[in-house]
Amino acid sequence: MSQQINPILPGFHPDPSIVRVGNDYCIAVSTFEWYPGVQIYHSLDLVNWALVSRPLNRAALLDMTGCPDSCGIWAPCLSYADGLFYLIYTNVKRFDGNFKDCPNYLTTCATIDGEWSDPVYLNSSGFDPSLFHDDDGCKWLVNMVWDHRPNKHPFAGILLQQYCDKQQKLIGTAVNIFKGSQHGLTEGPHLYKIKEYYYLLTAEGGTSYEHACTFARSKNIAGPYELDPNVHVLTSKDHLDQPLQRTGHGGLVQTPEGEWYLTHLMSRPIRFEDGRKRSPLGRETGIQALTLADDGWFRLTSGQIYGEVNPIGLTTTPVRDYSHYDDFSSPLLPDHFQWLRIPNPNGLYSLTHKPGVLTLYGKQSVGSTFEQALIARRQQHLSFVAQTELTFNPSSFQQQAGLICYYNAHKFHYLYVSFDDEKGTYLDVMSCLGDQTLTANFPIYEQRVPLQSNTISLKADVEFGRLIFSYSVDGAEWLALCELDYSIISDEAGKGEGANFTGAFVGMCCQDLTGDNNPAEFSYFSYKEKH
Repeated sequence: MSQQINPILPGFHPDPSIVRVGNDYCIAVSTFEWYPGVQIYHSLDLVNWALVSRPLNRAALLDMTGCPDSCGIWAPCLSYADGLFYLIYTNVKRFDGNFKDCPNYLTTCATIDGEWSDPVYLNSSGFDPSLFHDDDGCKWLVNMVWDHRPNKHPFAGILLQQYCDKQQKLIGTAVNIFKGSQHGLTEGPHLYKIKEYYYLLTAEGGTSYEHACTFARSKNIAGPYELDPNVHVLTSKDHLDQPLQRTGHGGLVQTPEGEWYLTHLMSRPIRFEDGRKRSPLGRETGIQALTLADDGWFRLTSGQIYGEVNPIGLTTTPVRDYSHYDDFSSPLLPDHFQWLRIPNPNGLYSLTHKPGVLTLYGKQSVGSTFEQALIARRQQHLSFVAQTELTFNPSSFQQQAGLICYYNAHKFHYLYVSFDDEKGTYLDVMSCLGDQTLTANFPIYEQRVPLQSNTISLKADVEFGRLIFSYSVDGAEWLALCELDYSIISDEAGKGEGANFTGAFVGMCCQDLTGDNNPAEFSYFSYKEKH
């Protein structure tokens, strides 16, 4: 296994917001349409991280029913003051078109892994909200402002407004304090006060290969803000040959010893001979050492504008093993699994209906933004093997269940069992190759495999951009069914390139378009890193 430090959170973990409380570090990352919302990790050394909380875990805090792909939870902000953790988050409701419906909320908790308070509504003027606690006790909200008007740039700058803890609302007038650099697409703001200056850290350039972190500073919180003379403290846009790409959207933290670090999103794309770059792991979380120079501006300690695989100052050895075997003997869903959008999954699955089995109840079609019975985990390695054993008894072509490699409604490969009036129960593959319509991308395997038993083992073997689906009727001998282009399960593939914000998942799902909720039983699920 690799001992490199970056990424510190492999797989889909974008928009990291970091805070230190004593010797404890916590990072909150975006989860978009995956439920529960926001993932919070804890570390003592900035290298090894453990998932400790998914705070948005009930309907009062989060309901994403009907949210489009890559909407939902964007760029949370985690902070600490007055004995409380503060979490600011957006629940984005619209993606396409000029408008963005993006209500922003605040929730608090005395402990990072406790029950978080019911949300306080803040505003809807833009996304990426962040709360700053000034040393005089005042609290300030910053967020990017979205301008939907024709002939206006939608990324219209960073708004600042005071938040009143007692009244639990924003007070005073919102002020636009920073329009951004010439690079544009200014978002992801975080405020910090260091000595006499307020430092405003923003993300710029979009979240693809032009991404960047940009600093500005002012002695007055409301500005005017002076732009860093180097403009970007971190970007890989001018170093496209380097292994860490799309570096940007960061958070600043200082160690007890006074050292500075920047957590940031990044990706490790698969590179093809024709020049294509594909990132199935999505936007991951990396870290860089910073130095506060004599002129009062932050610089990468490494001196390399694209960052390093092993940041200076972090010498701890990573201890990481994301492989697992789940026999579903516990009544609780293992933490690495999530589902899509809806706050109450009780109608989707059960771990108690039949002990030792994950039962999925057939719901809506693959890609539905409402009730979809899909339980999956992040891909965290470029090469892995996932497998499961399925027991399923379909009686209609409208009933399917199986093993799925899923990015969103328009990018997936699905090894499934269904029913045909002539062939009976069969095994086949369904794929959607990145277009906005499934109809145009519905290749059916030419030789449907008739099944004599309602129990079958299914396997996905992924090697970078290649996927081999296999099956076994006895659990011992595996038969390869087909080889597929796995690179479509990535941020960059298909329509809307650069506007897909999640990452690859692999898991189990079940559909029943008859409405009978026909169940599928999964006796285990395993995920194993290959190398």
